[in-house]
Amino acid sequence: MNEKENEPKLWLDRHELQRIFDVLIDDGYEIVGPTVEQGAIIYDRISSADDLPKGIRDQQEPGKYRLEAAGDEYCFSFAVGPHSWKKYLTPPIMPLLRVKQKNSELEIEEVIQKPQKFAFLGVRGCELAAILIQDRLWLDPAHSDPVYRQRRESSLILAVNCTTPAATCFCSSMQTGPACRSGYDVALTELKAGFVIAVGTSSGAALVKRLPLRPATQAEMDEAKQSLAHAEAKITKQMPQVDEHSKLLKKLKHPHWQSVAERCLSCANCTMVCPTCFCHSVDDVSDLNNGDITRVRRWDSCFNLDFSHASGTPIRDTTASRYRQWLTHKLASWIDQFGSSGCVGCGRCITWCPVGIDLTQEVATLLEEPVDVGE
Repeated sequence: MNEKENEPKLWLDRHELQRIFDVLIDDGYEIVGPTVEQGAIIYDRISSADDLPKGIRDQQEPGKYRLEAAGDEYCFSFAVGPHSWKKYLTPPIMPLLRVKQKNSELEIEEVIQKPQKFAFLGVRGCELAAILIQDRLWLDPAHSDPVYRQRRESSLILAVNCTTPAATCFCSSMQTGPACRSGYDVALTELKAGFVIAVGTSSGAALVKRLPLRPATQAEMDEAKQSLAHAEAKITKQMPQVDEHSKLLKKLKHPHWQSVAERCLSCANCTMVCPTCFCHSVDDVSDLNNGDITRVRRWDSCFNLDFSHASGTPIRDTTASRYRQWLTHKLASWIDQFGSSGCVGCGRCITWCPVGIDLTQEVATLLEEPVDVGE
């Protein structure tokens, strides 16, 4: 459901924020939200409003990230950090089955994942779009993933409209933010005295009925709307507004791929922090103590040399070819697969690239060439 500008909103005083936690815990949810750890704002299990990064802001640039004290009471006055919600919907490492040797026979048992009931608190507009993109992959009726389906269907999403975008954000040009457009149960806009709340689903309506809310005043709704307008005005980075799908696939032999490769470390940071990347591998891990074998699904990346290993050799054996694969898949061939771009403009790949490679600048450079240089 989309948030309508003129739709009536509710108001929650700042000192009542803990009540959201109390209700969610009473309902058996594991609350996952932003908190500070090792100098970054990450997503982890939290149980109290005191766990939130109150009075903390982030400063982001290509290849740079740092936190600073803001000296206020705001709990969501930051953009996005290195974590995304896929960490909880598709775990980085997940055992699938175990092979045990009993006497002279092998016994195979499936590893059944414990059902999880998550409440995701602090989901931004770009991240809502990313979750919906992941849905197209993991919930495809032809081959849906049972773990993802269970976690997704039992999750509650409490989104937060982004009012403090980072310098690396470009969500507005991808039409995914900074406002939360769809995919949430409840959406909050943080103001100095409290939160303007919009309800998106029946599950969200059931939650807010148990909170000490009142109708938001027109002044409060206007202030919330104005804060989002100011946030959008701060977003200066833009993805080039062209048909990346057709144009990028005609630049496969462009010399700029090699220029990027001379800077790229092929470290896979961009794919690990990306909220939509889904590449994974399956490994058999042996226990040297008892001989048992566990089959494990783990996150992988198209930047890893072995990821394209086939017929005895890697298909993409250069950094240039792997960077090209990632960028053209994310912005072009992803459209063929899922009907949309695979990028939501969160800017994580720019911030967490050790050498500060900027996706938007690389695309602009590739598209500057007026003549196609080979398909």
